[in-house]
Amino acid sequence: METNVTRRSFIKYSAGIATTGALWGTSPTWAGANDKIRVAVVGIRGMGQNHIAAYQALPNVEVNALCDVDENLFAEIVEKHFVKKNLPRPKLYIDIRKLLEDKDIDAVAIVTPNHWHSLAAIWSIQAGKHVTVEKPCCHNFFEGQKLIEASKKYKVIVQDGAEQRSNPCAQSMAEFLHDGGLGEVYMAKGLCYKWRNTIGHTPDSPVPKGVNYDLWLGPAKKRPFSKNRFHYNWHWNWDYGNGDMGNQGIHEMDIARWGLNVKLPTKIATMGGHFMFDDDQDTPNTLMAMFEFDNKEAAGDKKKILQFETRHWISNREDHKWMKSAPKDPTGYMTSADNTIGNLFYGSKGYLAKDVQTWQAYMGQTREPGASGKGHANHYAAFIDAIRKNDPKNFNKGVEEGFYTCALIHLGNISYRLGRSLDFDPVTQKFINDEEANGMLKPEYRKNFVVPDIV
Repeated sequence: METNVTRRSFIKYSAGIATTGALWGTSPTWAGANDKIRVAVVGIRGMGQNHIAAYQALPNVEVNALCDVDENLFAEIVEKHFVKKNLPRPKLYIDIRKLLEDKDIDAVAIVTPNHWHSLAAIWSIQAGKHVTVEKPCCHNFFEGQKLIEASKKYKVIVQDGAEQRSNPCAQSMAEFLHDGGLGEVYMAKGLCYKWRNTIGHTPDSPVPKGVNYDLWLGPAKKRPFSKNRFHYNWHWNWDYGNGDMGNQGIHEMDIARWGLNVKLPTKIATMGGHFMFDDDQDTPNTLMAMFEFDNKEAAGDKKKILQFETRHWISNREDHKWMKSAPKDPTGYMTSADNTIGNLFYGSKGYLAKDVQTWQAYMGQTREPGASGKGHANHYAAFIDAIRKNDPKNFNKGVEEGFYTCALIHLGNISYRLGRSLDFDPVTQKFINDEEANGMLKPEYRKNFVVPDIV
């Protein structure tokens, strides 16, 4: 099992040798559609297993390496996804830097906690690997900027984890809105009403055997181990996660921004709180974020509004799309007795409701059913297809769109944490006359885990 970084690779990393090639040397040039694509999955506890199974299901694709800082996960996952399927056992790594020296790996799936997303992706890009990075593609605004720079400089495929972008359902919705199907679309709403119970309290404790906690912390500040800052519950801690607006909500934020056809806002105002529970969570569980965008072509006030709302408990359904006719009726993906996940759009001709699977427009004052759409696609297959087509210049525009969506998450969270509204310049990508807010666009990094400048 690989656990240590070689002196050679660490020196090359520390020196930042990435001006013309890669930090660890590149994979062999991928030679064509008849060759097998070999994928490594980094982060294997939760969504990582979805990635493993999805790539294994694709023709001429092999998952040949796994990487995780928790060695306790390897045996069960290798048995489940490889041994029982009569597939070759994968190579096992603890340190991603060691994995990136492996020239038998063509592509890397980054499925780590949020605070590792951009750094792991940038290192992989610089190592000459194709990369798919789970949502959100960045833990903060600065990292997103650096990821986009890397995706433009290096000649590899980079995919953002906003999987609804691959679905015909979302694509037809965006086309309908952008072609004027609702007239002037002046407001979008993202809905993230997802039942979340208390996480309680867990004390600081010794690091579990088999966990490389220093690697798990990576770019984040040094602090003691606690179960509530580890598997999954890291989402509710600012050092590692972005709250539910940056967890489930990133999907609905992406659809809202896409349908509204905007990029970066000029004003941000966010309010909310952590209600009902006395526990270890330090991100809000109820949040209302408002974003204002310039819209010079609009009638009246020359602007658009994006409203995003996270609720953690009992809530209404917003539209009958999320309602069941009877309590025991089946529901669709991401719709349940507890969840209302989706979007609403408001235009001069009507409004539109969308969940993950379908969208429906309602036209005029009588709200008569109008156009509709549906359809799923395979986001994992889209990544592999892009590698085969080898057109990063065009495909990598998707991860830039992912950054613009993540930017809204980060700007909204900064407004919430400061407790005030903020003015933002989309051109300079800075807050206007607000050094305190600008100081929150980029964190301090630990030595050896610094998100690099791309030169």
